Amino acid sequence: MAGPSTDTIAARASLHAARQPEHPAIICEGRETTYAELHRASNRTAHALAASGLGRGDRVAFLGRENEHYYDLALGCAKAGVVLVPINWRLTADEVDHILRDSGARTVFVQQEFLAAVEQARGGLPQLREVLLFDGDSGSGRSGRLAGGFLRWKGDVPDSDVDVRVGPEDPMVQMYTSGTSGLPKGVVLAHRTFFTFIDNMREAGCDWIDWRPEDRTLICFPGLHSAGMAWFMHAFNVGATSVVMGMFVADDAVRLIPEHGVTTVWAAPAMLDMMAAEHGAGHEAFASLRKVVYGGAPISPSQLERCLAVFGCELAQMYAAAETGSVVTCLTPADHVLGNHRLTSAGRVCPGNVVRIVGEDGEELPAGAIGQVSVWTPAHFVEYFRQPGATAETLTDGWLRLGDAGYLDEDGYLFLCDRINDTIIVAGQNIYPVEVENALRAHPAVADVAVVGVPDARWGETVRACVVVAPGGETGGRELMLFLRGRLADFKIPTSYEFLDVLPRNPTGKVLRRELRRRYAAAGAGAGTGAS
Repeated sequence: MAGPSTDTIAARASLHAARQPEHPAIICEGRETTYAELHRASNRTAHALAASGLGRGDRVAFLGRENEHYYDLALGCAKAGVVLVPINWRLTADEVDHILRDSGARTVFVQQEFLAAVEQARGGLPQLREVLLFDGDSGSGRSGRLAGGFLRWKGDVPDSDVDVRVGPEDPMVQMYTSGTSGLPKGVVLAHRTFFTFIDNMREAGCDWIDWRPEDRTLICFPGLHSAGMAWFMHAFNVGATSVVMGMFVADDAVRLIPEHGVTTVWAAPAMLDMMAAEHGAGHEAFASLRKVVYGGAPISPSQLERCLAVFGCELAQMYAAAETGSVVTCLTPADHVLGNHRLTSAGRVCPGNVVRIVGEDGEELPAGAIGQVSVWTPAHFVEYFRQPGATAETLTDGWLRLGDAGYLDEDGYLFLCDRINDTIIVAGQNIYPVEVENALRAHPAVADVAVVGVPDARWGETVRACVVVAPGGETGGRELMLFLRGRLADFKIPTSYEFLDVLPRNPTGKVLRRELRRRYAAAGAGAGTGAS
């Protein structure tokens, strides 16, 4: 199999269609799409994109729930040199507006239930030429209803290979993630991103996290998320079968594993907890599993004990970021032993990557010293779209300076101590305090606010707002929660509120979120006033 210097998604699609045409590439709600079918369908998509005047470097957005037709669009864009911009369907109209405006998307495919958000933004987006309804009835059965508009848009175009010279360095997808400014940035990923990890692990003879052609892998993270897209593309590139859900529902996931003989699962720890708690879960339901991979948060001893007992297979943890493009470190199956102190780590550096800890002066720190996590990986992102300054701050000479603080122990295990950029992670979803704080400051009774993550046994973390009420103002947690609805995606809205006389700040006036987190961690996850 070709190495990362020559591979593209188009080349791999053609290879699988020739070698294993009848092998299922995707299973979604009982429908199977073979590699030959996916190759032909995405060829037609690539031809239709070209016929619509879209070419190399143009942006095409998708807003909706994923299914096999979403991946048809993703592969078609990759073959045509067009960059796909997936948009999380949970976002509000304002958030959708920002992504469409920032990406410069010329065409948007949108499912009916999310059309209003796009139409609201459309008038102020002169570069947006087409808004195309993705679903609807095309007269071709259930699958047609899922993507009738998309299928009609393709029209009568050939399914032959497209003649576009797309290389490994060409951009393929633009995933949106937020930073300390609170405004989402477009993380541009190239074709090479989805090949280097697999090739490096194979060359090292390492199977900590692996994909095999015979695998059937259940993806619990959505493909609109960088983690879900990467997992699908890695499975696709080895010729495995991906079992896709439109959205994660625990009992559906538990049902799909024995129904389709799922061998690997990719999920957040909170998702695994929900699956393990489902009625009927046990060795019989999970007998086909060989490996469960999780990320977004470390696993607690109680979670590990439960997962080992219920799933009865190997567990592995991955550490990554949208900017790294793929896995950086792995807590291996051999490390998942009750009582192992390294269970609180993010694991060891994966083959092909380098991790170092640097101080404020950029110099590398010795083992045990806490500093900023810096990563060298061949899968790294291309750029933050149209933000050269922010790109240069993060990516220098191939080294990524991530937003996490941590240290390496003497054996090279990475321990994360804090998130420099204060990111809150709820069930694998990143939430950025500044964005939530800005929304809360729009309430007339809020004089000052700080948002932090607090420990939660089910979700890993939940969002807590620490609010200073303006003189003469009156508000409560329930009122603020209702105020935020429609202004923020539901998963970003704080679940608890603490009303303080003043926020802790340093001499320069910066809010000391670390002090707030330390206070709530000491008090326990249940501390606070709640939403009422």
